[in-house]
Amino acid sequence: MNDMYAHVSVRILEKEYQVSCPASERTDLLDSAEALNAKMREIRDSGKVVGLDRIAVMAALNMANDLLHAKAKDEALDGTIGDRIRSLSDRVESVLGSSQQLEL
Repeated sequence: MNDMYAHVSVRILEKEYQVSCPASERTDLLDSAEALNAKMREIRDSGKVVGLDRIAVMAALNMANDLLHAKAKDEALDGTIGDRIRSLSDRVESVLGSSQQLEL
């Protein structure tokens, strides 16, 4: 690896992992590891899931579900904003069209 990559040590459920990533993404990797560790601790501490593999899978499923819900919300928001922009654009064109007719 070269200077463009960072070697990062992350700790998840008391286990250390060495990970490489682009240097510019080091902070994002650390934040992601922290979020994953928190989710895995939450699942482990609930006592409903036993075993590191099962905890990891449940955390991944929960986080993937959160991501899908966030994407759906963003898409709905994009649609709403697009509709609003089209409506405002139509109103502006209507007003400008009326103004041009008055000038004739």
